Amino acid sequence: MSSESAAAAEPIDLTLPDGSVRTVERGSTAFDVAKSIGPGLAKAAIGAELEGSFLDLRTPIERSGAFRLFTSRDQESGDFIRHSAEHVLADAVQRLWPGTEIDAGRQDHSEKFQYDFRFPRPFTSEDLEKIEDEMRKILKENASFERMEVTRDEAAKIFGELGAELKLDRLQDIPEGETITLYKHGRFLDLCRGPHVQQTKQIGAVKLLESSATYYRGDESNEVLQRIYGTAFGSKKELDEWQARMEEARARDHRRLGPELDLFSLQPEAPASPFFHPKGARVYNGLVDFVRELHDEFGFEEVVTPQILDVDLWHTSGHYENYRENMYFTEVDERQYAVKPMNCPTHCLIYRTRLRSYRDLPIRYADFGRLHRYERSGVVTGLTRVRTFCQDDAHVFCTEEQVPQQVSMLMDIILRIYDTFGFEEVLIELSTRPEKRIGSDELWNRAEASLRAALDGRGVDYEINEGDGAFYGPKIDFQVKDVLGRSWQLGTVQLDYQMPERFDLSYIGADGDEHQPVMIHRAMLGSLERFLGILIEHTAGAFPAWLAPVQAVVLPVSEKFVDYARHVAGELGTAKVRVEVDDRAEKLGYKIREAQLQKVPYMLIVGGREEEAGTVNLRLRTGEEVGAVEVEALLDRLRPVISERRLEL
Repeated sequence: MSSESAAAAEPIDLTLPDGSVRTVERGSTAFDVAKSIGPGLAKAAIGAELEGSFLDLRTPIERSGAFRLFTSRDQESGDFIRHSAEHVLADAVQRLWPGTEIDAGRQDHSEKFQYDFRFPRPFTSEDLEKIEDEMRKILKENASFERMEVTRDEAAKIFGELGAELKLDRLQDIPEGETITLYKHGRFLDLCRGPHVQQTKQIGAVKLLESSATYYRGDESNEVLQRIYGTAFGSKKELDEWQARMEEARARDHRRLGPELDLFSLQPEAPASPFFHPKGARVYNGLVDFVRELHDEFGFEEVVTPQILDVDLWHTSGHYENYRENMYFTEVDERQYAVKPMNCPTHCLIYRTRLRSYRDLPIRYADFGRLHRYERSGVVTGLTRVRTFCQDDAHVFCTEEQVPQQVSMLMDIILRIYDTFGFEEVLIELSTRPEKRIGSDELWNRAEASLRAALDGRGVDYEINEGDGAFYGPKIDFQVKDVLGRSWQLGTVQLDYQMPERFDLSYIGADGDEHQPVMIHRAMLGSLERFLGILIEHTAGAFPAWLAPVQAVVLPVSEKFVDYARHVAGELGTAKVRVEVDDRAEKLGYKIREAQLQKVPYMLIVGGREEEAGTVNLRLRTGEEVGAVEVEALLDRLRPVISERRLEL
């Protein structure tokens, strides 16, 4: 027997979640493993995972590793269910409109599924209702999903006979030598890698969400297709719970709350470039002030740098070759210039304006400069994906020996900020070298090792995010979960050996020789625009009192008490409380409702009794009625809430 044949005949070891090892014949499927454990599991199984990758129950297993089986009780089963519901969607459309060509589905099935169709018109809401009804009929048929491996010629013949031009084109995307698989349920057949559930009955509930037009392959020069989005779960109860979460998310949507609270607007004259109104600017500047205080505490010096710079700078930094599709360009005096997408090259220019000594390091530059990056119109949304923004950006120039201490210090600041805003769950990831990068492997090895040492030295839990580093260096990313359980990537600490080398940066060491500094890129909130969008949704627009654009509103019960209301407002204003007086000739109940809708933390009701006693009747936006409070006592309550940036009122 040849060595290859012997290797092929060797059994494989699958390590189950409880630590036990199950040995199976090479080429066995996950379904075979489920049957060997028990018939109940085999019947309930939906999918599997091998070494962190999802696996179809029918796919032959060719290697050993950590192995899990999923049933409908496992959260991961949703990916299999939604991917399978995607095929049911395409089946339903083809049953309702025979001859409709289908393109491709969605790669990420963590929440939704989708399919693109060559259809002569946009789908209507009535169409979606018909399709959803047809999908439910298909689910009741309880067809099995079948996995078929075919040759390229066999696949071409099948789709050629079906007149599926789009599938024939997609077939060319599959590299030579890669296994080609088709999935079939009932009469429906599609080119697909899987994975899928066993039978359609394991798709417990489906819901179509919306439809839109899209370009074939995302290219605006190609034909327009019609896309349908949907979601699916293992049960109606799970779908109902998801819809409730989505309703809550819609109620918190910053794109709705922002204009309602008069914080910002988006105008067609400047696409994807927000206009911050006075109230929004107060919140925006409040974020900047908070970060500036931390900069003072931790030894950062603020700099101001130009927004338009000669294109040669971006060749030197490597951004032109690696980032130019996201940059804006202009011409000045017959030379090409670029609008700044990031601050790091300008900080390198400042660093090299003078001779530096090891005694000067670390040098920490902070920059709130406005940045511009081109984002395609199809991906920009609200404040979370814009074309012009500001970062709480900073760069640390230090010796290699100083890296662990500097990284640890940056983590201290970042985690303090998230705690201040009430983000209790923070995931830390170490993102390693991407495929598209600059610099030698030796430098990347040193950079990645330095960040690992900094993380290990703190004893924090972190995950490895392979291949997601910046093109110039590895990074530590910080993800937070909001009150709805959604994850957002905010802060980042990036280690860079490339930029100092490209800009020929140096310092004189203790030995009298020149050495190259290490550069650490740091953002904590990230884009202020994006963070503000996230914060609006996290708080439902009810900002912490210290950040609220209007911290208190005085509500006179009638016009007779407007003067006293203004007197109270004057005392609060002197104490640096952001206060307004609602002196409109409206009923008190209406004014209270308006203040609550505007999420004002403190409502101060004043009438004859309050004027005589020198008090206010304090009501919180939570609906709690505190009652009569002297103005000075009120200030004693507000001062620590605002100065200490407390979350509670």
